[in-house]
Amino acid sequence: MDLDATIVLAHSDKQHAAPTWKRTFGHHPMTAFIDHGPGGTGEAAALLLRPGNAGSNTAADHITAGRLALNQIPTRLHKQVIIRTDAGGGTHEFLDWVAARRVKYSIGFNLTDDICAAILALPEHVWQCAYDADRQARPGAWVAELTGMLDLTGWPKGMRVIVRRERPHPGAQLRFTDIDGHRFTCFVTGTHRGQLADLELRHRRRARCEDRIRCAKDTGLRNLPLHGAAANQVWLELVALAADLTAWAQMLAFADHPARCWEPKRLRLRVFSAAARLARGGRRLRLRLARHWPWSGLIASAIGRLQMLPAP
Repeated sequence: MDLDATIVLAHSDKQHAAPTWKRTFGHHPMTAFIDHGPGGTGEAAALLLRPGNAGSNTAADHITAGRLALNQIPTRLHKQVIIRTDAGGGTHEFLDWVAARRVKYSIGFNLTDDICAAILALPEHVWQCAYDADRQARPGAWVAELTGMLDLTGWPKGMRVIVRRERPHPGAQLRFTDIDGHRFTCFVTGTHRGQLADLELRHRRRARCEDRIRCAKDTGLRNLPLHGAAANQVWLELVALAADLTAWAQMLAFADHPARCWEPKRLRLRVFSAAARLARGGRRLRLRLARHWPWSGLIASAIGRLQMLPAP
């Protein structure tokens, strides 16, 4: 379950629209997506409308979105859930809430002065090679653990702090938190098993949430068409419903086809907007697809798969 906030621009003075941290004007909704892995799309579990000046690290909003999303998952499966966020979720309140639910977590963490001092004190031999997206050793990237070098009093019991070090790509602008020419990022997790590189790769895959947000914006999240906040929240529920229908249709109808990963724009062009007509004859209703359309076979096979599914 991936939580992240995104900015939705407003081109008029809508209710709760306000200046954002990116110097734009609009809203700052909090989203929660259930990630189905690289071979599928994400299911929209919660879209929470917030004013444009809402903070990225507001614990109450993270908790609200997390609760709405977690309530949609059967209780017996909560032990299999892992909640991932960026550093905006690395607050005492949100981490305490996650730990109290006894679910796994992998949450970004800000680089404090204590963490920077611990990084500088790490001997070179403790750094382990990091993995790329294909779980292969990535040159110029390393991971290490800082848990034993920090005072974690007050944080959830068993919380581990893991840091990633990498060389910035050529031409990248260094930040104030970059030390000794390297870029550092931290995250915390309660998982005690597994190699550091595997845990770091699992956390980095939360970036797929950005893809889910982009798909949601192509499904209606890009603009809020109404003036009232309550009406726009209803609009977000409709967007979430459309995203869920699309995600489940792709998983069920295109299970072994690259169309399972197609984004809404491509689906509209190739599948949803195909020319067809309904024909009646022999007491049956038939869908006739254009023979010249290159995706007619894919559409027909998808409809056949959906028809073979057992009734709920």
